[in-house]
Amino acid sequence: MDAPDQLRELFRMQQALNERIGVKTRDMSEAEKTAWILNYCRAMSQEIAELTDSVPWKWWAKYQKFDEQNARVEVVDLFHFLISLAQVLGMSADDVFNAYCKKNELNFKRQQSGYAVKDESDNKHI
Repeated sequence: MDAPDQLRELFRMQQALNERIGVKTRDMSEAEKTAWILNYCRAMSQEIAELTDSVPWKWWAKYQKFDEQNARVEVVDLFHFLISLAQVLGMSADDVFNAYCKKNELNFKRQQSGYAVKDESDNKHI
């Protein structure tokens, strides 16, 4: 038996979870998309804060410990919201994969050229 495409499976599972809690990312109006993009950005900001709190970032506090297990859970929480955000924007797992590949290639080109000048037009093909 072939293993499922893992990224596609994550997208399928997230869509099922979103629909279970009443969020239908397909066919949203522009106003609904705007609201959900903001919701997911805020949720990801909170998850980033929780991830940050997993790391002893307070240089003045001696009691802190690195909580790697919690950090891993927060990364997974970020994936939940990031996939939901992609779905609000009408992106499939294939769309994300293809855009990632193009952006990764661009990032390598930028590094090879020294990336001394920002040029937003080089993102237009992604």
